[in-house]
Amino acid sequence: MTLFSFNLNAEDGPARRGRITTAHGTIETPAFMSVGTQATVKAMYPQQVRELGADIVLGNTYHLMLRPGAERVAALGGLHTFMNWPHPILTDSGGFQVMSLAKLRKLDESGVTFQSHIDGSRHVLSPERSIEIQGLLGSDIQMQLDECIKLPAERSEVERAMTLSLRWAERCKAAFQGREKGQALYGIVQGGTDKDLRRASAEALVDMDFQGYSVGGLAVGEPQEEMFATLDACVPFLPTSKPRYLMGVGTPDDLVGSVARGIDMFDCVMPTRAGRHGLAYTRRGKVNFRNARHADDPRPLDEESDCPAARDYSRAYLHHLVRTGETLGAMLLTWNNLWYYQSLMKTLRDAIEAGRFETVAAEVRAGWERGDLAARS
Repeated sequence: MTLFSFNLNAEDGPARRGRITTAHGTIETPAFMSVGTQATVKAMYPQQVRELGADIVLGNTYHLMLRPGAERVAALGGLHTFMNWPHPILTDSGGFQVMSLAKLRKLDESGVTFQSHIDGSRHVLSPERSIEIQGLLGSDIQMQLDECIKLPAERSEVERAMTLSLRWAERCKAAFQGREKGQALYGIVQGGTDKDLRRASAEALVDMDFQGYSVGGLAVGEPQEEMFATLDACVPFLPTSKPRYLMGVGTPDDLVGSVARGIDMFDCVMPTRAGRHGLAYTRRGKVNFRNARHADDPRPLDEESDCPAARDYSRAYLHHLVRTGETLGAMLLTWNNLWYYQSLMKTLRDAIEAGRFETVAAEVRAGWERGDLAARS
């Protein structure tokens, strides 16, 4: 069995270039994880996701425990086999979904009791059960159960959730003992945007000695500058020898700014969700295909792109697909968006290796500021 490991290969200021090794393959970092909430990256074939450059995808503990059920997935060979993805998989713990179910759940020291949003059935998700579910799914990287709260919030409430998450972290780590040695468990730093709470959370988790560390509870309502300030406050207290994962983030600008602060891993539904709603991400910023200005434009989204979705279909056709609600429109724009995100991450990895991160980051931002090609015609 291949042991989980992280090698830091290059640094350029706080920005890091590394490699994570798992039983199902390696992950080049900084890495963006496509979100496969229900064992599928929406509107994409697994092989397409891989061909775009993805080393790892994310599965969702909450959704998969409800449908089709963790025990069923295990009986069918585990999540890798079930979704035909033989490469690394990270599963989240269900904590974020618990936050979004405030009207359907009861939370206490033992865990969370909630009603299914599907059929109203009652379920209990404790730290131990979360780890058990992730073990049944067979993911390479698993997350502690935490409580994620919406911001802004009173400091007392943020501290309560942070300290509860630390107690749950200890229970998750105890439950994780005995799992396959090729798997890893990450702790999650909480504390809202309070610098002292973030530092306290980070230091406590480091003392527990997880295989990796995540920063959770951001991109939940706070401005970008507060998110970056929070990273500045807590990332320096995480060990350099282990991977750092910023959960649920974000826009391309969020990614560049967070890599600049030493983050190694990201996930977000944004590129796939945007694709389903007619929005494309490109080297010249965002393009909204619901806009009528594309209706008679024969040019591709980006003739310089290596992605067929951006290069081989006219803007007029993409506009038509989006306006008529055709499935192909969502497929093509999702394809483009995931290609762009993976291309951006490769650009940042290469820049760090070359010692040119700040220069390249400035060039990338300048491209966004110039705006969409069609807007300049």
